[in-house]
Amino acid sequence: MRDLLTASPGARLALDAYRADFRKRDFAVDGYDSWKLERRQHFEEPEDTSWRAYVEGDWAQALQLIEARRADLLQLSREAADHGCRLLRVRVVEFPISAYLTWELHLLRLRAECGELIRIVGPGQLAPYERGGSLPELITLGPDTVYDISYDAAGLADGATRYTDRTTRERVARFIAHLYEQGEDIADFMTREAAGLSPAER
Repeated sequence: MRDLLTASPGARLALDAYRADFRKRDFAVDGYDSWKLERRQHFEEPEDTSWRAYVEGDWAQALQLIEARRADLLQLSREAADHGCRLLRVRVVEFPISAYLTWELHLLRLRAECGELIRIVGPGQLAPYERGGSLPELITLGPDTVYDISYDAAGLADGATRYTDRTTRERVARFIAHLYEQGEDIADFMTREAAGLSPAER
């Protein structure tokens, strides 16, 4: 399904350049939702203190550090609202739930409590689109920007390819919105599948 992106040339950005470009474009134009698709089942996030606590085996500390982000995430949602922007995310979850997702789902639940709109889909809903390989990790900003975020074999972010035309942005946003419509609200998913789940219980 990477033909979502092939209609326009993309610019490859190294990790620091991607982060700087993202900051420059984020909320630069009011009135546009931001859509995100997360497909991979494992990432490495060494800059994240909660993730580090998780991999070091301190689950209670990992959860405390997630909760400590509540004020910042509420502020992010207020800023998005001030710019007429909703933050919408589709998170793909495969079963059995990976150890990484056991951690990330708790963070996503907090993001949802703070205003982000997050739904869960399974690989079955992606099957028609993945005959040629897994879907990319995608995020849209403003009226014309899409990032195809890339990772190395271990799951460390290593940059992104940026697309900057309205047609590609609309195509990607419509596709993620289609998956979102099929998804389950993360609060309901967590109540049924992951409430209280910790790595020790897996």
